[in-house]
Amino acid sequence: MLNRTLVPDSMQVSEIKFITPQEQVLDNGIKVYTINAGKQELVRIEFIFDNVNYDATKPLQAVAVNHLINNGTASLSAKDIADKVDYYGAFLQTEYGADQSSIKLYTLNKHLPSVLPILKSILDESVFPQQELEIFIQNQKQNLQVSLEKNDFLARKNFAHAIFGDTSYGSNIGFAEYDALQRADLLAYYKAAYKPANCTLFVSGKFEHTEFALLNQIFGQTWNNDLPSVQNNFAFAPAPKGEILIERPGAIQSAIRMGTLAINRTHPDFAGFQVLNCLLGGYFGSRLMANIREDKGYTYGIGSAVVSMKDAGYFFIATEVGADVCGKALTEIEKEIDILKTDLVSDAELDLVRNYMLGSMLGSLENAFSHADKFKSIFFSGLDYAYYDRYIETVKTIEASALRTLANKYLNTQDFTKVIVGKK
Repeated sequence: MLNRTLVPDSMQVSEIKFITPQEQVLDNGIKVYTINAGKQELVRIEFIFDNVNYDATKPLQAVAVNHLINNGTASLSAKDIADKVDYYGAFLQTEYGADQSSIKLYTLNKHLPSVLPILKSILDESVFPQQELEIFIQNQKQNLQVSLEKNDFLARKNFAHAIFGDTSYGSNIGFAEYDALQRADLLAYYKAAYKPANCTLFVSGKFEHTEFALLNQIFGQTWNNDLPSVQNNFAFAPAPKGEILIERPGAIQSAIRMGTLAINRTHPDFAGFQVLNCLLGGYFGSRLMANIREDKGYTYGIGSAVVSMKDAGYFFIATEVGADVCGKALTEIEKEIDILKTDLVSDAELDLVRNYMLGSMLGSLENAFSHADKFKSIFFSGLDYAYYDRYIETVKTIEASALRTLANKYLNTQDFTKVIVGKK
């Protein structure tokens, strides 16, 4: 019988294996990266496009185009697209990010000949019907009106704008920006961004020669568009230091978001910074959770993160606390950071974090789709799989003294931008 009074032995993950993609090229030059794995006749095909032609006076072009791209083409209405995709048991998903936008198709292999032409119509002849645009504007303004009543939304919105300014990373979107959307602008952006020269394909699942030939026939031989575009590239000045207080007199809770511009995945310190972040607020057993939630009871949850994007990286801490303890929570947060800057982390705590991070990495590689996601992360950062080798080695071997050095280098609270929404 299993003795449940004994704690199981804890062992560090010894090896993590990645499935590397096969690189191929369609006839029109589109690169295709394929993770051919799995036994089920299921495939995910992702068309990913770099965001281009950023115009601060029209900040919603990329977002609106990505949202509306499957709402009608020259040959298919929005209903036709939805009905056909549903009929074949497929799933079509659009996704907008600060650096790239994507269209993802999930389908059984046997239905590829039927669903790929639908996707081709979306990418080659979308028309952005005026009625669909008006519905989008109305819905988004209603969502914004609701969100503006939420302290955490206001904190996130104002923090991003404070450190990134009027770029796609931090645009301060309001009702006027939605009202300014014009169908002609969306069509122009669509033609500039959604084209073969700006597209990279990531395929995962069971995908072999027959499927590639079909993909090439539909997208490599007949999809052509060479309209010019300009890649988005941003540079950022140091963000404003100190507090931005947005008072809401009747607030029961106050939202806190604090942090600063930092490094991204391409920097040699990034892996070590991730270990440091995990210790501070990156998982449920972190120091911020132990102090602010478990010991003080100021919040239901608090966390921190290091975020990597193409042109920048940033670090932030976020929580919602009782309005009456907001000042005390800020003091405790800074206290935990100061401890990391002065005291060495114990071997026991560091081992726990090592095991958590390596276990999370291993657990995130459960299927072909997740292996493709890991590849995309390094691909768009201009890195190769050696990045993951360095990351794993850093997690396994980084010493407490190195973490203290990183804390003093990157966690200087006097340089943080602190946004508080509610009462302090």
